[in-house]
Amino acid sequence: MLGTGDSDYVPGEGNVTEVHANDRGDAVEVSGETVDGDELDLADLRGKVVVVNVWWSGCGPCRAEMPMLVEAESELPAKKVAFVGINIRDLAPETAAAFERERGVDYPSLYDPGSETLDEFGRYRPASMPSTVILDDQGRVAVLISGEVPSETTLVTLVEDLIDEADRG
Repeated sequence: MLGTGDSDYVPGEGNVTEVHANDRGDAVEVSGETVDGDELDLADLRGKVVVVNVWWSGCGPCRAEMPMLVEAESELPAKKVAFVGINIRDLAPETAAAFERERGVDYPSLYDPGSETLDEFGRYRPASMPSTVILDDQGRVAVLISGEVPSETTLVTLVEDLIDEADRG
């Protein structure tokens, strides 16, 4: 593994891959239990653009980008956008929940220490931590960011573009 200071993960490089609307596959089917013990199904969020962030509390870049995600969530319209995390490495959901509380994260995170949910993203499967997938309002992968989100402005712009796309219908 790379010498990142964090144990046993490969960081991404912040590469942004946008998928044209005509090239998007089927809706992503992901559901499961959150770090707080609630059930969550991404299908229930259809009609909204959904920002899905893959993270782990022991990942330095994940810790660094979390405040930016919280800020971006507060800037975007809740009626049109939802944020969801997927925690893939913490050994206990309580650890992940405590991490979120400490950082003011109020959106849910699925608890998936085996990373099984990531397979549902198909050819846009997140392969590093952190990674962020943005689903269009139909639940299809529209953007994959491998590694830290380059900036809050980048994330907000990508999401706003998808909101505009959905509004144009």
